[in-house]
Amino acid sequence: MAYKWHRPKAQKSRDDLTLKPGSMSWPRGLFALAICVLLIAGFPGFNSDSTASTPDPAPPPTESPSFLSKQMSLSQTLLALARAPQPARLWTNYVGDEACLACHQDKVNSYHRTAHHLTSSWPTKDSIHGSFSPDSNILKTRNPNLFFEMQSNEDGFFQTAVLNNSAGEVRSHTERFGVVVGSGRKGQTYLYWHHDQLYDRDELFELPVSYWVERGIWMNSPGLVEFPDGTANFTRPATQRCLECHTTAFKWLEPAGSRFNQFNKTDLVLGITCEKCHGPGGEHIARYRSTTPPTSSAMAAIINPARLSRDRQMDVCALCHAGIGNELVPALSFKPGDVLSNDLELAMPGPDTHVDVHGNQVQLLERSRCFQSSPTMTCVTCHDVHVPQRDIKAMAARCLTCHRIESCGTFPKLGHVIDDQCVFCHMPLQKTANVLAGANGKRFQPSVRNHQIAIYPEIHLP
Repeated sequence: MAYKWHRPKAQKSRDDLTLKPGSMSWPRGLFALAICVLLIAGFPGFNSDSTASTPDPAPPPTESPSFLSKQMSLSQTLLALARAPQPARLWTNYVGDEACLACHQDKVNSYHRTAHHLTSSWPTKDSIHGSFSPDSNILKTRNPNLFFEMQSNEDGFFQTAVLNNSAGEVRSHTERFGVVVGSGRKGQTYLYWHHDQLYDRDELFELPVSYWVERGIWMNSPGLVEFPDGTANFTRPATQRCLECHTTAFKWLEPAGSRFNQFNKTDLVLGITCEKCHGPGGEHIARYRSTTPPTSSAMAAIINPARLSRDRQMDVCALCHAGIGNELVPALSFKPGDVLSNDLELAMPGPDTHVDVHGNQVQLLERSRCFQSSPTMTCVTCHDVHVPQRDIKAMAARCLTCHRIESCGTFPKLGHVIDDQCVFCHMPLQKTANVLAGANGKRFQPSVRNHQIAIYPEIHLP
């Protein structure tokens, strides 16, 4: 197939390839929201460690790209509406990282290089890791009549779905990159804005094509239900819970019509900033700039997670590293130091229940003998969130603060070659069933590091 350049125009979708977001019925839109909540764990920026691919066994695609068209009954919809949380509000006294630089420059600059901070950003040539060059900007699908083309020009960055139908007609649908999700260490997905003309509001949706850094390819966004290979789905909404973990703050607008993914663009604070873990810093800064600054940490009006109890420290991490959960209060209600269970109901699997390695790091760590035997161990026992950490061999030094290498069962045979291999053996990479994606007829399933520290007999050093 010869691919033709389709130059997009700014903020305009051309020939309607399929259903546009604004034309979804409100029960259909709410169902899409429910699907997003159930499967959002399927793609938090592709923060995995390796991938495997297998042929996609899905049935042959139809000629035309298709959108999800599942319906909810009226009673189900009304029940969901009754349970919908109230609108999230921006924090008061939020000041942003720039205000922290005056006193904490080194720490802020270092933190800004971490995956947490880079988990979302505005689209630029530097923040988008996928290539727009003519030799690598095409994603073929298992439908020979459908392909995606990624383009950039002076108006921005765009994804276009192009369909050549049996009548020889070429139809296309284009959307502009609006938000980049994922640090780019492993992969990225992308969101786009759709302006609802009727209610004069901006809605946020996920684009159907993501980028997998490890393989250097564009691929269908994860979720074999939402983004089956051979289709072009531009209707998956971004929800409050999505943004709660991939941004610092946002303003969600009360539903107008059928939409639950309406946000105020100007109030969106991308990336995880200092105040996500330390709480709003306005009062803290005001006190230190006053003529009588605090003389003790107790008067600092800022939260230092290291001084919280172990349970409250774990809650800070569990907000986004223990699954989606069931929201009991509006998004953004939780502040560091709060009891998370008052805000979010998380799954508490039994000791013999399988827990997927993706998105359940807290539950897996808490199953570990190391965690259960220590009164003080938390996530930050091993992780320094203020600096990038990528070297698993260096992480072994944390293990050896409690364990003697000579006590390892493999030491008599392998000796000190195992000194820096603790993580490799006792927190191995394992395939997740929560993140599945396809590209050109193949299915990709990443491997994620298991946070249950244990002895895995099947793991052997290479």
